Amino acid sequence: MAATDWQPARLRATRALTPDIRLFEIAPSETAPAPPGSHLGVAVMIGERPDTRSYSLLDSGADGLYRIAVKRLPDSRGGSAYMHGLEPGARLSISGPRNHFGLTLGRPGYLLVAGGIGITPLHAMALALHQAGAPFRLLYAARTRQDLALADDLRARIGDRLETVTDQEGRRIDLPAAIAGLAPGGEAYLCGPFGLMEAARRAWAEAGRPAQGLRFETFGTGGRHATEPFTVRIPRLAKEIVVSRNQTLLEALEAAGVGMIHDCRRGECGLCTVKILGLDGTVDHRDVFFSDAQKAANAQLCTCVSRVVGGGITIDTADRAG
Repeated sequence: MAATDWQPARLRATRALTPDIRLFEIAPSETAPAPPGSHLGVAVMIGERPDTRSYSLLDSGADGLYRIAVKRLPDSRGGSAYMHGLEPGARLSISGPRNHFGLTLGRPGYLLVAGGIGITPLHAMALALHQAGAPFRLLYAARTRQDLALADDLRARIGDRLETVTDQEGRRIDLPAAIAGLAPGGEAYLCGPFGLMEAARRAWAEAGRPAQGLRFETFGTGGRHATEPFTVRIPRLAKEIVVSRNQTLLEALEAAGVGMIHDCRRGECGLCTVKILGLDGTVDHRDVFFSDAQKAANAQLCTCVSRVVGGGITIDTADRAG
């Protein structure tokens, strides 16, 4: 099955993992290989508008079922609320699996770091590394003990390779120490909120590790500033668009008929970037595509995740149809 094909599926079962995270077992009409780090596209309805959300797979789907875990976010753009409203037996439309976060086997060591719901792709990686007999550690951080979705399942399967820490207990992941303990030539895989990813990139660079040895996936939902509405202007198209609090800039541009190129919708691939022509606010760069220096230059931004606070922005896009 091609990665861009859509197929019907059925929601076989759901189960609460925490008060705001649910496990979904999806029975597709046909299965495809799902190596660690893969995700599914799921068609959702946001009000009366169809949309797509991507969710990491918890395992390989070798038993014919795809399993995902979805956290209902208080500032959800609608996808997680839709998913949490589904009942077993619901008909779904899914695409994939696709993989932008692939695990490379055969390295001398592995460090897996998960923050919150970022455990989902690393759950699959931990199971694969355990099965392969590879040396690895999985560090898993959450706000409270009850937020550690999947921790009991993982501990039963991988034992003391799992270490959990919580804000509630006043503990944090010691990234420099964890990186120092990784074998030379080892790789780190991280998934979590923006702040965790930024801290990991700094610690990795300060340790003198090669950049290609650090792999990460982000939520694309959090940044340095609180989310608020802002205005985007496109002089060439004579458009002025208000981006609401529960909408991405990319979604607002698409809704206004501006042709956009995109893929990951997580601030990783860079396809949806636009040029910044003017700014009367602050850009909250939430992507992992641009370097710190590029973000400081404020010449471009990733429309799928980045936002503006305290004003608006003037941009140009690749669209030439308008």
